[in-house]
Amino acid sequence: MATDSSVLVSARAKQLDTIAAVLPIDRRDELAELLTDQDVETLRHLVNEGMGENTLRALTSDLAYLQAWSFAATGASLPWPAPEALLLKLVAHHLWQPEQRDINPHHGMPADVEQSLREQRFLRSSGPHAPDTVRRRLASWSTLTKWRGLNGVFSSSSLKSAIRLAVRATPRPRKRKSAKAVTGDVLAKLLATCSTNSLRDIRDRAILMVAFASGGRRRSEIAGLRREQFTVEPPIVVEGVPPLPSLSIHLGRTKTSGSEHDEVVYLTGRPVDALNAWLAAGRIETGSVFRKIDRWGNVSKRALEPSAVNAIVKQRAALAGLQPGEFSAHGLRSGYLTEAANRGVPLPEAMEQSRHRSVQQASSYYNNATRRTGRAARLL
Repeated sequence: MATDSSVLVSARAKQLDTIAAVLPIDRRDELAELLTDQDVETLRHLVNEGMGENTLRALTSDLAYLQAWSFAATGASLPWPAPEALLLKLVAHHLWQPEQRDINPHHGMPADVEQSLREQRFLRSSGPHAPDTVRRRLASWSTLTKWRGLNGVFSSSSLKSAIRLAVRATPRPRKRKSAKAVTGDVLAKLLATCSTNSLRDIRDRAILMVAFASGGRRRSEIAGLRREQFTVEPPIVVEGVPPLPSLSIHLGRTKTSGSEHDEVVYLTGRPVDALNAWLAAGRIETGSVFRKIDRWGNVSKRALEPSAVNAIVKQRAALAGLQPGEFSAHGLRSGYLTEAANRGVPLPEAMEQSRHRSVQQASSYYNNATRRTGRAARLL
């Protein structure tokens, strides 16, 4: 029986390998044991349907967590479709009140379930989950249910009411993805730490400049850039200076674009020079643009992980004498719009480069900049 189980797990691992190029999986063997054959087949189907890589990563992560939680909480794999009682159990286990647990130790997630998830590295933080995390996992569960051709009860009034009451009972302040925006002055300090001709400095300088100047690209978009996405454009003629080099970046489908829409942004001037310097130094003619560099200074053929872009921002902040905990890769995105607002760039023009779809989201950076420097803040 154990042999049969090992064969099944090995088969699932091979199936996961076939989608690894689109869906990087660093815990493949664990997932092969945790997921069912139908789970893996569903993921393969989503890959073939052309779903975005970030969405696939999120679905896989959420599916793995839900399966681990289901085994720990009920002793069985996720049922398809899930009964309403199990959905309510998920909410009760994750959106609980710390002060209530002090009174009743059985409130919230049971200790044995929590211990099981921690041992499997699915649970790291203490305390209740963020409501947005629970909503996202429920949404992923609902999506996977629909892809199986089944109908769930994810829109039931009882479930919505349970989430609403749980959130209301335990208010949580909203946290920004990056405590501080990487505006032009901060970016200059980060770039000043990339002053040598070492491969790391040349690469990191290109990453910072390209990510910022291309509209504050997301870390996943920067990590996933390939040489084939670049097109050299005619130089930009500006009075009083030599013609500026220009290129376009074809982003393809992004987090906020439609499935058939090819997003295009542009680089001009110094960022293009920084990028070309890295491509030449790293001898990168095809494939991934931003790659790992080992301790001996060898450039890998493997692309950086999105988390590495975040680590680079924090490392450069520390080298610049700033507090690394106050900055993240998302600070480049918010910083781009904040800097555009500070320089008086019209919001629609800035959004064309940042590719924000929500005027409300993009305008919040403009409103903050305007409020800070405007007349309303200088009445005295």
